[in-house]
Order: sequence, then structure tokens, then C-alpha cells
Amino acid sequence: MKFNYRIIIFAISIIFAIVYSVPSIFQTKWGPKVTLGLDLQGGLHLLLGVKTDEAVVSRVKSIASSVKHYTEHNEILVDSLGVTASTVEFTLLDHDDAKNISKLFADMKGVKVDIKGDSYTVSLTPEEIAKTKQQAVTQAIETIRNRLDQFGLSEPVVARQGQDNILVELPGIKTQAEEQRARELISRSAKLELMAVDEGRGARVSTLTPLDASNMGDEILPDAQMEGVKHLVHEIPILDGGMLTDARVEFDKNNRPVISFTLNSEGAQIFGDFTAKNVGNHLAIVLDGKVYSAPVINERIGGGSGQISGNYTMEGAQDLAIALRSGALLAPIYVMEKRSVGPSLGADSIHASLLALVSGFGLVVLFMIFYYGLAGVIANLAVVVNLFIILALMSLMGATLTLPGMAGIVLHIGLAVDANIIINERIREGFRAGIPTRRAIAEGYSKAMRAILDSNITQLLACTILYVYGTGAIKGFAVTLSTGLLASMLTAIVCSYGIYELFMHRIEESKNYTLWFGMSRRKEA
Repeated sequence: MKFNYRIIIFAISIIFAIVYSVPSIFQTKWGPKVTLGLDLQGGLHLLLGVKTDEAVVSRVKSIASSVKHYTEHNEILVDSLGVTASTVEFTLLDHDDAKNISKLFADMKGVKVDIKGDSYTVSLTPEEIAKTKQQAVTQAIETIRNRLDQFGLSEPVVARQGQDNILVELPGIKTQAEEQRARELISRSAKLELMAVDEGRGARVSTLTPLDASNMGDEILPDAQMEGVKHLVHEIPILDGGMLTDARVEFDKNNRPVISFTLNSEGAQIFGDFTAKNVGNHLAIVLDGKVYSAPVINERIGGGSGQISGNYTMEGAQDLAIALRSGALLAPIYVMEKRSVGPSLGADSIHASLLALVSGFGLVVLFMIFYYGLAGVIANLAVVVNLFIILALMSLMGATLTLPGMAGIVLHIGLAVDANIIINERIREGFRAGIPTRRAIAEGYSKAMRAILDSNITQLLACTILYVYGTGAIKGFAVTLSTGLLASMLTAIVCSYGIYELFMHRIEESKNYTLWFGMSRRKEA
């Protein structure tokens, strides 16, 4: 019975390894395949910088929006509500409202409020400023990774480098059009704001300077559709994209693509309250500092939804929807360094790695046959199956094979036969002690089991730590090595034992232990 189940497992392992490794080996159109990393197939290498100071400005504007909504909702009269680069300033008209407005700031973390009479100055604490800058980089990494995943790129590398920089590697980007589209998607802020149009001064927008507008608590923004057209909007937005929950491409009555967005419950309430109080006025839908539309509010708009219309292509609309869904960047990013990695490097690397793989495997095969005879052949067969299982598992996981990953495979060849060496040595010890053949093989596997498990488990723990805390090349090395360790435990402990059981009668009848195990033995007890 032991013979049957081990051979069945061995046969299933071979079938599994062949079926799921063939698509990667022959690059077929069907089946899951291993993706080659940037160092093997070429692609785009970007080093991005983050303007963290802009994140602080955005945070201050967000506080101003909260103050504006809170005072309007609670009918608190304030004057001269304005924003500087680092503070929100306003004057309380009714001193009796001081206790009421203090409730707003009591719930805000990381802010300090300076009060002189009825004049309020709200700013961020130094600790909160540092935290906001760090959060801007962390959020940018997560946002860029989400965008690239939705864009359809396989296994992009997005990692922090230094204090404020981000490393992005995009394997498989080959054409100029693909590169341009990926760069635009990465760098797009996708900052959505709903802003009130200054109805009283809007007609004079062409005669105003940005400084004049700022002194009036306004901001001049360009129109996204018509060149030269400008809009005068209130500086403090009604709400921003932080309250957006969904964005998707739909079509208007002329069958042109538009982006529909949905707000969360808080945003829907603010949006509903504003539209109810401003019927007949214009509402500007602003994206990345440009006004895409400024429709007239005809009635209260409930439900917290809206549309962004423009001269979009289907591809452009989809990219914008991806950017909005994945979240706006807290701070703008810029390209510090760009390199296009050609596939020639990958071809050279693959050739050199394959040479190392084949030569390393060849030397291992020769040593095992020379030292262990047919037992070495069985060990070599287990290693071959092991390599195919590694490729099959990586294909199923959709893993990316990098140059360090190939180095991990080359290293694993030596580690894979190590388990078989331990087993063979324990079997030899049994033979020298005069134990019968079947029992010597069984005890050889039994005694070697603990050492094999201890060794592989500790290596798996090390690989897990490398994968969790490593990035890029280190992850690739950890994936291939850990996958190989799991496969080697199966092939060394179960599959090779099944082969011995398959030929057990021949081994017992031949009595030629030099042929089978590369040694002579004492007479059996």
C-alpha cells in the first residue's frame, strides 16, 4: 500500500509539473505563465520625487473646508475665512459661538489653534507636518501600485527609495505610446474638487491677477475644454476627492464617454446642503486645477453623485476613472530619472543564467551518479521534477522571474540534492550495520526526516522574512528559493521513496549494492 500511494503522488507531481510549466517554457498562448522581470525582458525604470510640501498645503485647505461646512451647518457667523500656505484664519462675529466652534477643533488631531480676541489662526503642529509629509510618500506608493494593477501591468515594482523618492519598474513596456500612457497614469494627481463659482466677481476674471483673486479669497482656474477661458472660484473647496467612493466610465446622450463619480455619506450630505442653498448659482467641477464644467444648480442634488464631461477618448476616460478610483495623490510627483531598459540585457542575462543553471546541474548529476550509483540517478530525477514543479508553481502564482530569482534556482539545485544525500547516507549506515535492505531504506528515510524538515523549515522562515521585508530583487530571490524548498520536500521525501519501493525487489535480488548505492555492505542479519 505504501508503494501505491507514493507512486501515485509521484505520477501526479510529474503530470502537474509538465502541464503547468509547458506554457512558460514554450510561451504558448494558453495557460498561466511566469512573467519575466524588468532585468530579463526590459521595460521602464523611473525614479520619482514627491513634493511633500504640497501635501501640507492640501491638508490646510481640507481643514478650511471643514471649518466652512461646520460654521454654515451650525449657523455660526464668521468673517474673512482664508487660507495661507500653512494656516487657516477667520474672525468669529459672535463671541457667544466660541464654545460651539471649539467642539470642531477638539475632534481634530494634530492642529493648534491660536485665539486673539475673536480672531482664530489654525495651523498644523510640527509633528503633524512631518507625519503628513511621510504619509504623502506612503500614500503615493500605494496609489501608484493600485493604478498600475488596474492598468493591467503584471508585477510592477513600486518601492520607497530614500526619504521622499519612489522607485517604479514596469516590465514589458516597449513602445513609446505605452511608456507615455503609463507615465501619465502614474504622475496624474487626479485631485477632484467641487468649488463654488464667485458669481459677483466672475465677470471681472479677465482683469484680475492671481494676487488680486487671493486677496478676495478666490482663485483663478483655467478651463479644461476651451483655451484662454478662465473661471473665478472660491479658494476653499466645498469638498474634495477624499470623499469619493467610486468612479466609472459611462456615456452621455450623444454617446460620448464621461466619468460618473459617487461620494460617501459625508460628502453626499455636504453636497446636498450646498446645492440646496445655492440654487441658481454655478458649481465648478475641478480636476487637477482645471475646470471641466461649471453647470448651474437647478435644484438640490441628493445621492452624492455627479459627472465629469470632456473631450475624452475611451482610453483616456478609462485611465482617468482608474486614477480617481485609486485615490488622488496627496502631493504632486515628478520624474527625477527615467531609463528604458532594453531586452538585450535580458537576453544576455538569461543566456548567462541558463549556462550557470545547466553547468551547475550537470556537475551535480555527475557527482551524484559517481558517488551514489543508481541512487544518485534517482536523486537527479527528483531534482528534475523539482525544477519543473518550481516553474509550475510560479506560473500558477503569476510570479515574476528576475535575475536574482534565477540565481535562487541555481542555488536551490545544490540544496535540493542535499536532502537526498542525507537520506542516502542514512541508508548506507543501515547497510553497514547489516540491516536488511527494505528496513535499511525505511530507516534511512525515517532518520533523515527530522534533519530535512528542520533544515527546510528554518530556510523557509528566512525566505519569508526576506519576502515580507525585502523589495524587488530580494523578493524574487525569496520566491524562487522558498518555492523550491517546498517542492524539494515533496520530491526528496515522498517521490524518491516511491521509486525505491517500485524497484525494491530488484534491489533485494541483485545484491549489487555498489551499483545501487555506490558501496559494498556487510552480510545481512
